[in-house]
Amino acid sequence: MHRRRSLSAALAGVALTALALTGCAGGTDADAGGGESPAADEGYLTPGKLTIATGEIAYEPYVVDDDPASGEGFEAAIAYAIADELGFAPEDVEWVRTSFEAAIAPGPKNFDFNIQQYTITDERKQAVDFSSPYYSASQAVVGINGGAADGVDSIDGLKDLTLGAMAGSTSAQTIEDVIQPNTEPLLYGSNEDAVAAFNAGQFDAFVIDLPTAYLATALYIDDSFIVGELPAGGVADEWGVVLGKDSPLTERVSAAIDTLRDNGTLAEITDEWLGAGQGVTLLQ
Repeated sequence: MHRRRSLSAALAGVALTALALTGCAGGTDADAGGGESPAADEGYLTPGKLTIATGEIAYEPYVVDDDPASGEGFEAAIAYAIADELGFAPEDVEWVRTSFEAAIAPGPKNFDFNIQQYTITDERKQAVDFSSPYYSASQAVVGINGGAADGVDSIDGLKDLTLGAMAGSTSAQTIEDVIQPNTEPLLYGSNEDAVAAFNAGQFDAFVIDLPTAYLATALYIDDSFIVGELPAGGVADEWGVVLGKDSPLTERVSAAIDTLRDNGTLAEITDEWLGAGQGVTLLQ
């Protein structure tokens, strides 16, 4: 079984420089009581192997030290738990990297499934398949101590700020649907770019998902704090793993996630990696 560290331990031991935006739960050999054996390798990219993709750079709390094969991090742990349910031993999991946008573009895939905080949307479903959701995330606003967002305690207080987020993300849509700012938000091609711009003072407040906001304020956005959590926007921010369009694996992967939800494994992994930092104010 892969070793897992808690989120608090990760905060104490890791120094991240940017943001993109697996003790394995159940990463045992199939013969030792894991999931069912892969059915004649049907539908898998490589016979006898499960190929999983994550971001070109994968950040905490989703993957520790940019090393998904270590089994440490929220999504790394979930990936190995899914693998176990599908009948794959940890040594039969292979990792590849993709950009966020490339993975949800139409066309052939170099992975069996891809896990990197993908919100399930009808628009994306036109190009790719999604599994059952493994997590439901909320969005949060990060500000700088002494900056324009310091002291803001309502959505109205955000409207006159210059906000930043990653283009095409649920964060960007939440800005549009929930905050409806008076100033056009600044949108960036990646969360790394958005973090660099925020650290350079190019906008007043950063909208990102709440788990990432905990890490951002603790580690790599200087002198920052969480202004508050935002109500859900026009899209429910439920995360699913991405598969190729009409993949023969979609039902199997969804069934694996459903089993992990029903038997409590998803809740256990979520508590392990995302359980810190409760009590953030919900902005109204």
